[in-house]
Amino acid sequence: MAVVAALLVALALLGVACWHGLPELYVWLSDVTSVRDLVAERPVVSRLALGAVNALQIMCAFLPGEPVELACGYAFGFWEGTLVCLVASAVASAAIFLAVRRWGWSLAGHFFDRGHLERFGWIRNVRRLELVMLVVFLIPGTPKDFLTYFAGLTGARFWPVLAITTLGRIPSIATSTVAASAFGAGNYGMATGAVAVAVALAAAGGLLYRRFEGMVRE
Repeated sequence: MAVVAALLVALALLGVACWHGLPELYVWLSDVTSVRDLVAERPVVSRLALGAVNALQIMCAFLPGEPVELACGYAFGFWEGTLVCLVASAVASAAIFLAVRRWGWSLAGHFFDRGHLERFGWIRNVRRLELVMLVVFLIPGTPKDFLTYFAGLTGARFWPVLAITTLGRIPSIATSTVAASAFGAGNYGMATGAVAVAVALAAAGGLLYRRFEGMVRE
C-alpha cells in the first residue's frame, strides 16, 4: 500500500519538524502581523501549504481537524480560511472515496478496525446512508471522517457524497475560523464566544446524533 506508506511518512516528517521548531514557531505565531505579512508575501504557497496539511489530516482520519481550521482562520481570516478548508475537504474526500472504492477494506482497515464498520453496518440502503451522512456532517462533534471511508465501501454515489462531506463541514469549520480570525484581530470577546458556541454545538451534536441514530435504526 504505497499510498498509505507515503501518508504515514509525510505525517512522521511533519511531526518531527514541528517538534524541533515548536518554540520558534510559537513565538512567531504569537505575532499576528508577522504571520499575515508572510501570507501576503507568499499568497499561493501559504494557502497551498495549509490546504495540503488540512487534506492530509482528513485522510489520516485519526488526527483532529480543529487545529488546522484554527490556523486557516488565524492566517487568512474568516472567509478565506473557510474557503481553504472547504477546498481541502473536497480534495481529501474525493481521494478517500475513490481510493476506498478501488482498494476496499485493505485500505480502510489501516485507519479503522472492524468495530467502526459494524457500528454503521445497519445502514443497508444507499439513500438512507446519504441521509445519515448529511445529518452527521452538519452536526459538530460527530464521527465524520470514518463515514467518508465507509461510503467508499458501499454503493453510495460519488457526487452526493462529495457534496455532503464538503458542505456538511461548514458549521464545524466556520466556528473554528471565526474564533481564530477574531483572536488574530484582537477581538477576544468574539473569539471566546465562538469557542463557547463550538463547545455547546459539539455537546448538543453528540446527543442529537445518538437520538438520530436510534430513530433511523427503528
